[in-house]
Amino acid sequence: MLEVPEIRYAKVGRAHVAYQVVGEGPVDLLLAPGFISHLDLQWTMPTFASFIEQLASFARVILFDKRGTGLSDPSPDAARFDQRVEDIEAVMNAAGSGQAVLFGMSEGGPLATLFAATHPNRASKLVLYGTFASGSTLDRGLLGRFENAVDHWGTGLTAEVFMSPESQRMLARSYFGLFERASCSPGMARALLASIEAVDVRPVLPALQVPTLLLHRRDDPFAASLWTDEIHALAPDAERIELDGDDHLPWLGDSGAVAAAVGTFVNGEAEPRRPARTVASLLFTDIVDSTRHAVTMGDAAWTRLLAEHNQVVRTAIERQRGREVKTLGDGFLGMFTTPGRAVRCAGDIVRNVHPLGISIRAGVHTGEIEVVDVNDIAGITVHIAARIGAQAGPDEVLVSGDARDLAVDQSLSFRSVGSISLKGMPKPISVSALQDAPGDADLAANRPQRWADRITIGALRSAAAFRRSLGRRSSTSPIA
Repeated sequence: MLEVPEIRYAKVGRAHVAYQVVGEGPVDLLLAPGFISHLDLQWTMPTFASFIEQLASFARVILFDKRGTGLSDPSPDAARFDQRVEDIEAVMNAAGSGQAVLFGMSEGGPLATLFAATHPNRASKLVLYGTFASGSTLDRGLLGRFENAVDHWGTGLTAEVFMSPESQRMLARSYFGLFERASCSPGMARALLASIEAVDVRPVLPALQVPTLLLHRRDDPFAASLWTDEIHALAPDAERIELDGDDHLPWLGDSGAVAAAVGTFVNGEAEPRRPARTVASLLFTDIVDSTRHAVTMGDAAWTRLLAEHNQVVRTAIERQRGREVKTLGDGFLGMFTTPGRAVRCAGDIVRNVHPLGISIRAGVHTGEIEVVDVNDIAGITVHIAARIGAQAGPDEVLVSGDARDLAVDQSLSFRSVGSISLKGMPKPISVSALQDAPGDADLAANRPQRWADRITIGALRSAAAFRRSLGRRSSTSPIA
């Protein structure tokens, strides 16, 4: 019988992300959850416990609740994609995992994809189950049912989105309503749904270096097979397996087939990687009219001003957890794991150099780069970022379409400036300008649970009958 694992917390800034470690296998397997999760409550489903036990037979399984959901801290940043990528890294560090297989299910698929592309040394393999690359491909009818479930949050309507009729008959609607209410607030549910519609990781799929497995159930009520078709077209080296089944959640229906496919892939030989390549977001900055300033001020005063400018830029890069690659005269090249961080850094620099009496221009682009050495990088992405920056006007941050699509952050807004032709590029590139970023999204924090919900959850956690049910795996349980 599998023991319910201890709840632990990884600290990310001032936030805490809840996680659990199950098993002691030779390989770490980190599960990026779907829309909602609750590390305590999901163990009350015998089918979930059985599925995790199967995974734990060949791996050390790491589970976590996204910030803003489950047992993790409520947070206005919960819908920020770049923040979620950092949360995965923090959970891995706290769990003592240097490298892991990423298992992205449903909404967790784009997150796992972006992490694997931007942290190739931390991801050994990637499993994508019942997921999508872009929210723009989601069917409007499906989104309508999803929106209706969010409008009536806490009543259990998400069961109709994710589950087969058979599983809905087995699972009491009142239980699924409880799961919704315990997992997140209505405001957070709406913010998470908005982030699903906005996400787009298609630009990074061709650059994936890790062995990848695509899993899909033939009659999945949520995930359309064309979503997997699109991912496979952009990542043609990925292995693809279609399974029988009409449930979206992998622990419902024939969970053994899902676990077996993952186990075979995890234990297989990994193909050699292309060395020293990764996906990164690059920021180029440059002082506007620097020559005129230098001539007007004189060498000594200009040197002092340049030193103050450099300190502003370095502080901003550090605050956004980026890396200074090199200086370029009076400009900088910075590298970030996510475009949201690069864009925020550029906005900070624009604002913070104003008191110095100067303006900067900046360009941001996301793509595959080659790490030449600790002080330099190369590749077409570098040239594109530099040329986008050169097109910007005073106090302007121009962002490529790829970087904008990957920066799922409700506190950032962009204004399209159309497509621009860049020297050496075969076709124009879509570019947007950063507008004044509003404050953090006013997302509702998780509401205190209703007293009846607290009593029910407490009983489910502590009842001896629940713990015994983990061993029986009863298929007739009303919460199976």
